[in-house]
Amino acid sequence: MSEVLPTRSQVLQACRGSVGDHPLLIAVHELTTLHERRSTATRETIREIDEYRAREVRDIDRWVASRLPVPHGGAYLHTETIGAILDRLAQFTACAYAALAEESDWDLWFAWERLAELAVGYEDLVEELSAGRRRLPSRC
Repeated sequence: MSEVLPTRSQVLQACRGSVGDHPLLIAVHELTTLHERRSTATRETIREIDEYRAREVRDIDRWVASRLPVPHGGAYLHTETIGAILDRLAQFTACAYAALAEESDWDLWFAWERLAELAVGYEDLVEELSAGRRRLPSRC
């Protein structure tokens, strides 16, 4: 599974620009860039960004679905696809770095806490998918 889905550290590094050649790392970097642009965009541009993000998430999900092993018959269903999780990691990364410029310590702490918790959740999901204990919703 580790050759299929990148690690938490690889994903977080890709969000900040250290991409490599893995298709999901390239995609999560693009999603982070879109979230950064979205924070200062006009309403029309936001709609275009969101449409592009939706296509990117769909493409991620299709890529993952074609490469994951078949889960065990009793595998629990996860509530989100990998594409949705990577999109939220990208969003939380953009928010966390934007919070560095804010004056509120609470906003800064909260942004980084959300990012850390989701990153750990992603890592746990990758492990459960690898063991066949989880399956992803089909959304292609």
